[in-house]
Amino acid sequence: MTTATPATPEPANGARTGVGVDVGGTGIKAGLVDLERGELVGDRLVSDTPQPATPDAIAETIREMVDELGTDGPVGVALPSVIHEGVARIAHNIDTSWIGCDVVDLFDRHLPGRRVVMLNDADAAGLTEVQFGAAAGLDGLVILLTFGTGIGSALLFDGRLIPNTEFGHLMVEDIAGRGFDETEHLASASVRARDELSFAEWAPHVSNVLRNIEDLLWPRAFVLGGGVSEAADEWFPLLENRTPVRAAVRLNDAGIIGAATYAAADAGVLDLGEVLSRHRG
Repeated sequence: MTTATPATPEPANGARTGVGVDVGGTGIKAGLVDLERGELVGDRLVSDTPQPATPDAIAETIREMVDELGTDGPVGVALPSVIHEGVARIAHNIDTSWIGCDVVDLFDRHLPGRRVVMLNDADAAGLTEVQFGAAAGLDGLVILLTFGTGIGSALLFDGRLIPNTEFGHLMVEDIAGRGFDETEHLASASVRARDELSFAEWAPHVSNVLRNIEDLLWPRAFVLGGGVSEAADEWFPLLENRTPVRAAVRLNDAGIIGAATYAAADAGVLDLGEVLSRHRG
């Protein structure tokens, strides 16, 4: 089922727009994006992720949503997978049949005649934040982490996106003394909800993850996203890592905006300088 939810007003006359799609484990969101302001325009479409979430089922749902938006031009798709040389390499919260899928062939079949490009969903969020959000104008190394079902990551250096990082699968020692585990098994938002942790109880686990990443890469700043970033004032002051932390500002629209921006740049509609060459999958 596809539903429309309110977004921002129509773009100003002459503004360039693009189409972005954000695929999640339970829902797929699509919208028209004002490429100048980095904001959604018109209505945002939301559809249930088909089950099983196979490549053909998801691609067909995307085709229906893109048709409903009723606009031409390139389409960007943010997917919870690593897209490397046109092939999906992993599958998080989607069907394992995505692994090894040739995404170029997939969308050539489902959206013939349309230019469709795909990128990792956290990379899409990172691209949004560096162009329009909390990472805009920051020099040096900036790391975006999204806290949700898992932990997604985007690596940004002097405004350039380095693709396909997976810090959610970094192995760290649990502060609770349960040995080593993946960071997303220790500090994701879903772990907080599952264990019914208060922000005061959860923040030390997040700090532990941030400190482990700091020891490897020494970033200038962290940008933290996901639904919990809406409550940043409640838990950011509880963090005990050394690197400054900023809250992501685009939240649930970041995947759509980043995907549309990526597609427009790939098609030559939008000039991102060296950013595009650095974040091709």
